[in-house]
Amino acid sequence: MSTEQLHWFKSSYSGAEGGTCVEIAAHPSAIHIRDSKNTPGPEITVLPSAWAAFVSYATQ
Repeated sequence: MSTEQLHWFKSSYSGAEGGTCVEIAAHPSAIHIRDSKNTPGPEITVLPSAWAAFVSYATQ
């Protein structure tokens, strides 16, 4: 699946003042992560299990 076909979501922790902003796009086989201010730039892709472990850790 190309990243143009993904539905991106901006983090609810990203502020409206244009600071650090992260977007994710979930797919059954991968989670795509990018900087919302640089959408054509680099992207990180992780397995759903790795994303779940990160979210679990980050919300503790």
